[in-house]
Parts: sequence; structure tokens; C-alpha cells
Amino acid sequence: MERQQDYVMRTVEERGVRFVQLWFADVLGTPKAFSITPAELETALEEGMTFDGSAIEGFSRVQESDVLAKPDPKTFQILPLRDSKAPVARVFCDLINLDGTPFEGDPRNVLRRALERAREKGFSFYAAPEVEFFYFADADPAHAPVPLDHGSYFELSVADLTTELRKETVLILEEMGVPVEYSQHEDSPSQHEIDLRHTDALTMADTVMTLRLMVKEIARERGVYATFMPKPIAGVQGSGMHTHFSLFEGDVNAFHDPGDEHGLSKVGKGFIAGLLRHAPEITAVTNQWVNSYKRLVVGYEAPVYVAWARNNRSVVVNVPHSKRNKSDSTRIEYRAPDPACNPYLAFAMILAAGLEGIEEGYELPPETQANLYELTAEELLAEGIRPLPGNLTEAIAAMEGSELAAATLGEHVFEWFIRNKRAEWADYKTQVSQFELDRYLPRL
Repeated sequence: MERQQDYVMRTVEERGVRFVQLWFADVLGTPKAFSITPAELETALEEGMTFDGSAIEGFSRVQESDVLAKPDPKTFQILPLRDSKAPVARVFCDLINLDGTPFEGDPRNVLRRALERAREKGFSFYAAPEVEFFYFADADPAHAPVPLDHGSYFELSVADLTTELRKETVLILEEMGVPVEYSQHEDSPSQHEIDLRHTDALTMADTVMTLRLMVKEIARERGVYATFMPKPIAGVQGSGMHTHFSLFEGDVNAFHDPGDEHGLSKVGKGFIAGLLRHAPEITAVTNQWVNSYKRLVVGYEAPVYVAWARNNRSVVVNVPHSKRNKSDSTRIEYRAPDPACNPYLAFAMILAAGLEGIEEGYELPPETQANLYELTAEELLAEGIRPLPGNLTEAIAAMEGSELAAATLGEHVFEWFIRNKRAEWADYKTQVSQFELDRYLPRL
């Protein structure tokens, strides 16, 4: 079988590619890249390309700055960029130290470690996110965001700009080999959603990075702005990234048990129990910004409470009904993440929590039957139902005491992430918001 590297080299030559972008992400999931010419590509594939890691926030200290970006040839893809005069390709990279060991600050490596732990137990981990985002006229913080449409759920429009942008994005993603399950208008004005067909978690994390860049780039070409900010407009629903997860043992869905009343196996129940037990500890990663917690409030269909149920939007773990006679469709939906998370770290933490539940034999709490939004604080307490962290500082406090988070992220990422988020919260606390001015200035 032809080696992936040989395919990449041949494709670059046949398609006349002039530049190859080496893509990677920093600890917060910000996309980073530098370009090389085809003359350097073979060396990059074999040895990696050296760059200064101290220039990337959360990577290296100055005294240990150099790291290698080693392309993963399976991720090679021609970019459909219209404003480029010559073909440009991209490839995701694994970051390694000069001695060949995996770089501790690489989010992709964090996910690889979690996936290897799953493989040691015979599992493959799959993900299928539902990615929500907004289109606005611009990104000027001097005024409130200006929506480009006023549609709602499943709005059918064939002529407006946002519908065209979404269609164009889906077609380009398909052209890049990214299978889209479906797309739709979401509930809020100018809010849209693209759902990705399930695949292995590492490929999916790369795909989420690709989708976010393509959505923004296509909007930019039309002179507008796309954002994955969790809650850009007050009073309407924010953007989530509800993600469906499953474990497979070979070709068999490990979450499925035909003998169970609800078709859910012991492995599936343990995975859910692990997620529920560790949900507060992983929320700082799945919801990593001050703004993330403006979405996680009662009244806007976002998950607030640590509970599970079947087809219930008020819980953090939802278990959708499987398709008839399709056992491989058994899955769980984790509803907390938002689309501004680092997908590598988020998927790694979710997998680690689920595996912990399986390995330690956590008991699955009873399924929640009620709409949790309608229960009082006393009723929730009586049911033993905890809320997710209410803001970033609560989430960081829960994460800081978590052995699971420390082991999953590794010392380098764990410590830097906490320092960075504490600094973000400290900056936020010094700001005076329009809410405070409106509420207090006239009366105090």
C-alpha cells in the first residue's frame, strides 16, 4: 500500500501546490500556522520543521524554546481558497521536542494520550458535534452585534445572505472531505448550526478547527463576520457544541446492549456515570471563557444541572433514542461544551471522565424524568442534583482540585491553563459593564 507521505508528495507535484501551511493549535485552541514551500515538504514529513515555541502562548519558556512541527500526512488537504493565485495545501502537525518525544504543551498530544488509554482497554472513541455560531455585520465591539437575519429554528429561506453563507460553507467542507450530516438555522437571530458526521475523535478535533476557520473565512470574503462566541447577544440563546460520543470495540458499539430496557450497556452506563461525577471538574475546559457562563443559565435551553435523561434538554447528559434496528447508533450527547472550546482538550477530558466511570464501576444515578428548569432549588437539592459551575472562577476551582484533570492534561498544560484562566477572571473583575452603569449610576 502506498505510503501516506508518498501520496502527499505526489499530490503537491501534480496539483502545482506552491505553499503548504503547517497547522497546529495553542493551549486555548487558537489556530496557528506557518507556511513552507514544496522543496521543504519532504524534510518536514520525515523530520519536522523547527520553530520557536516561546512565541506561542502556553508553549515553551524562552530557555527551552525550540520545538518541531511534524506533519500528520493523513490530514493533508488542498485548501479551496478563492483569493489565492496558486494552490495552497494544509496539514495538521504533531508537536515534538528536539529529542523526538511528544511536546508536553501540544493539545493534539493530550488527546492522543487519552485515546491511547482507551485503545489499551480495547476502545475506539468517536465524536459528532453540532456546531452553532452567529453571523454579524461586523466585529466592532464599540456597538452591539448586528444580526444579518431574524430567522428562528429551521427557518426556510433561499435568498438571504446567511443561508447562502451556510450553504457555501457546507459545500466547501464537503469538497475538503469533511462529511456534514446536516445544517440549519438555529433559534436566535442570525444563528446557524452545522452538524458533522461522526468519526474518530482526533480526526473530529482537527475537523472542528477546520470548520471554524472555513466559516470565518467564507464570511470574511462576503464582507461580514462569523463568531463562535458562546453568548454574543443578551436575551437570546447562546451557541453550544452539543457533541454525541460513542465507544466501539472493533466494529461493535460498546454502549449498546440489546438486553437492556433502554439498549444501554454496562459500559455506556459507566461512561455516563463518569461524566456526571466529573462534570464540574472538566467544565473549565469544555467552557473555557468568562463569556461561556453567560450561556449556561436557566431559560435558554442550555444545560445547567448535572443529571442525565433520555431526550431531555435540561440535563447535561442526554441519551438520544437509537435508530430502529441500528445498534451502532447508540450514543450519549454531552450538552455542556460550547464552540469556542479547544476541541482536543475538551474531547480528552470527556473521554477521561467516561473511562474513569467504566474502570471504577461508578453507579449510574436514576434517570431524571422532570424538566429541571421547572424545579426549585429545594427540589433539586432533594433530588441530589448539582449545578454545573456558575462562572469561570468556580469552574477553575473545581478543575484545580481534580486529579483526573491533572493526569489527563499533563502538568505543563494543566498548570498553564489554570494560570491563564485565573488571569482572565482577574481582568474581568476589574471591568465596569453597561449593566452596572444602567442599574446603579442613576440611583447610587
